[in-house]
Amino acid sequence: MSQEDLADRSGLDRSYLGSVERGERNISLINILKIANALGISAKELFNDV
Repeated sequence: MSQEDLADRSGLDRSYLGSVERGERNISLINILKIANALGISAKELFNDV
């Protein structure tokens, strides 16, 4: 999935997602939940490999 698709599905800005991916921003819990929901997974699953 592209950043643009994820942005559309999550309701977040594409540039914001890019900066999160690059580690330039801290992300709030609400935005973690939005991303997980857009991906169809639980928030816990985002952190399984961390």
